[in-house]
Amino acid sequence: MTTRPAPAPTLTVTLTKAGRTKISYPAELVSDTGTRITVRAPWAAEGVRDFGFVRFEPGDVFTEHFWRDRWYAVKEVRTGEGVLKGWYCDVARPAVVEDGRILIEDLDLDLWVSADGTSVLRLDEDEFAESGLAATDPQAAAEAVRALDSLEAQARSASGLTALHA
Repeated sequence: MTTRPAPAPTLTVTLTKAGRTKISYPAELVSDTGTRITVRAPWAAEGVRDFGFVRFEPGDVFTEHFWRDRWYAVKEVRTGEGVLKGWYCDVARPAVVEDGRILIEDLDLDLWVSADGTSVLRLDEDEFAESGLAATDPQAAAEAVRALDSLEAQARSASGLTALHA
């Protein structure tokens, strides 16, 4: 009789923005170091999302790294066949992991890094400015800007974003 390994635990990832749930989806736990939790999930939104610089579509697989002590999340994006598309980074408050859920508060700023590392794009800086966070929570706004700067510097370094979760 052969025994199969137990399936990996499933967590629910919930991304909020301005106090509202933006998206919530199941994800398979890959690892949890106590500081960083890594999960894997298929593209969770409906249909295709074409940003111009990348398309997220059904079949894509996201390996997502969330930190309990850092102001960002790094998501490695691959096709269903395993071809690396790149990394999508959300600037967010540190992750809260509780009761089988990963709670993330999106702070608007994002970074996209192409698979070959030649394209590093800062995204949604206009949305961040319009959010009013700098006035309502200046400390969080400063942390968000520092996080985006740090992610961009790491993305442009020789070791790239993979060094963050190696």
